[in-house]
Amino acid sequence: MSVQLNNTPDLLKDYFVHETSIVDDGAEIGEGTKIWHFSHVMSRCKIGERCNIGQNVVISPEVVLGNNVKVQNNVSIYTGVTCDDDVFLGPSMVFTNVINPRSAINRKDQYAKTHVGKGASIGANATIVCGHDIGAYAFVGAGAVVTKNVLPYALIVGNPAKQIGWVGEYGHRLSFDNQGIAICPESSQKYKIENNNVSRIS
Repeated sequence: MSVQLNNTPDLLKDYFVHETSIVDDGAEIGEGTKIWHFSHVMSRCKIGERCNIGQNVVISPEVVLGNNVKVQNNVSIYTGVTCDDDVFLGPSMVFTNVINPRSAINRKDQYAKTHVGKGASIGANATIVCGHDIGAYAFVGAGAVVTKNVLPYALIVGNPAKQIGWVGEYGHRLSFDNQGIAICPESSQKYKIENNNVSRIS
């Protein structure tokens, strides 16, 4: 496998790679994306437009990141993970991709998939155990350990992580009235809760 050490003339690139980072041949990187110090982007992964990849990040083969994904420092994104547009991955948060890893046993054919929905945020030092989906606009608190699927707009904290409420698309906690309606204090977006599911209605 050949390695690109970011010596391509700037006029031929529409994304930025810091000189200390490595991008393997076969990686797809969208326009306007920035890859910062000491990161490694492996072959066959796909990174969308306007993403920001922080320091000391590893993106493994076949990972897919949508547009405008923010990956903070010290995050490893392993094969089996996909993130939709506008996802935020906090500093040193952790994905896994094997349920029962053993050093002496090769389980590369047993990678479990993890999908992170549009606009979701995962806080610093959180751990996402593989095989679980994070719903759109969900908010996983710092240090949480997620061991099951997370609903869209859910606010999740703790170890093991438990849902303690709901958040809107701007990240504010939602307070529902007797009619099941909540209004975001920043954006004035309106949300409705029915059968333990939240949806934006305006």
